[in-house]
Amino acid sequence: MIHYPVKGLAGVPVERTEVGATGLRHDRNFMLVDADGVFLSQRSVPSMAPLRVHVLADGDALRLSADGADDLEVPVAYDGKRRDVSLFGKWFGAGVVQAAAADEWFSERLGRPVGLVRVTPEHDRPGWGVHQGQTGFGDAHALMITSLSSLDGLNERIVETGADPIPMNRFRPNLVVSGWPEAHTEDRVLRASVGEVEFGYAARSIRCAVPTVDQATGEKRGPEPTRTLATYRRQPDYGGGVSFGMKAAVLRQGVVAVGDEILVHDWLQDGPDPAPSSR
Repeated sequence: MIHYPVKGLAGVPVERTEVGATGLRHDRNFMLVDADGVFLSQRSVPSMAPLRVHVLADGDALRLSADGADDLEVPVAYDGKRRDVSLFGKWFGAGVVQAAAADEWFSERLGRPVGLVRVTPEHDRPGWGVHQGQTGFGDAHALMITSLSSLDGLNERIVETGADPIPMNRFRPNLVVSGWPEAHTEDRVLRASVGEVEFGYAARSIRCAVPTVDQATGEKRGPEPTRTLATYRRQPDYGGGVSFGMKAAVLRQGVVAVGDEILVHDWLQDGPDPAPSSR
């Protein structure tokens, strides 16, 4: 399991965590924005990838770290001064302004002025899809779920082209399922549970340019995996985009731990994907 405290920055593995309406605890509760309040993404700023943020045990502070830089600890502001923020030019809301020292630290690392914000206490942002759910500063859904069999199938194809296999972190999942013998089984899960948590299929995860970014260095390594995915994972129902993994909504909140068994309760019926028509 992995959460991403700041949208677009490095993931943090966790062995056990609470899952709320918007996903894993601390997942994408923070994001970096430019002077106009527009979110920053690895799509245009790949150097975000290796920057690391840990939420300290009591949840009241963050530790910022990066290779070649001194660590910085800053307090978390759960409420206070706010600023207008936006995602994809489709969602417009507010973010709670965080410590000026954090803004300076990130601005120095990224070579541009940026600000760190947190979701407001009343944050209410619905997702979309078969199960709508809620999301924080994630792209549009609470959970991103992949499987090892899907990655194995992809890497077999990549290696056949003479390119190097890629790690799972290119896809920035929250939950990675092992033990499914068939690749892309996650595409067919309508409703399932793991630990105390129940989740429901929202939509296929259509991939942008982020999986071409090396998450350790923050450098674009394209064209893989997009080139190979395009040979067998085009999704006509989603405008021809390529997919890997599924996006899910949280149907029942609770605690989940690494090693918990995933139980599938309902499968999607054969036929067209019902998610795009719900958007």
